[in-house]
Amino acid sequence: MNIKIYIILLITICATFYSCDNNDFEHESNFKKSYKKWSEFKAKSNNSYEYTTESSSWVGLAWKTIITVNKGEVVQRSFKYTYIANELKENFGEELEWVENKEELNTHKNTGASAPLTLDEIYLKAEQDWLQKRKGFTTYFEAKNDGLISLCGFIPENCMDDCFTGISIKQIEILE
Repeated sequence: MNIKIYIILLITICATFYSCDNNDFEHESNFKKSYKKWSEFKAKSNNSYEYTTESSSWVGLAWKTIITVNKGEVVQRSFKYTYIANELKENFGEELEWVENKEELNTHKNTGASAPLTLDEIYLKAEQDWLQKRKGFTTYFEAKNDGLISLCGFIPENCMDDCFTGISIKQIEILE
């Protein structure tokens, strides 16, 4: 009878080590804590909120995107360049600021604007893509928005400029 207990114990230990070795998910513990906070926020906000992403480029540009979500559906995306280096201003041909309503989403193509995603979609993308272990990449995850996701993505090692794939969320607020 004791031999059965030892065999079961050995199998359990081996299974535990095997499952840990095959984990292809970076920052899993912090992600799960943040996802729990997201679930609480989602219920509290009736899944209606606004979040702001910010980004910049080494060439002398910075911008922000504000995504508005009402009852789990993106209803607006607004974009604004927040900085343009002096040497770029004279020949800068892009719109400096724009707003897309629900019917117009994704009409501004090939801009630095964040995709019009809900936080549900962002957490899913984080789990299934941005936080997957990759050889030769550094993965990041932060939850500085009262426990909600603030930075998530990856950068190839030895990359110098504009190599981040993911999202940087500066602010998340309940929609009033």
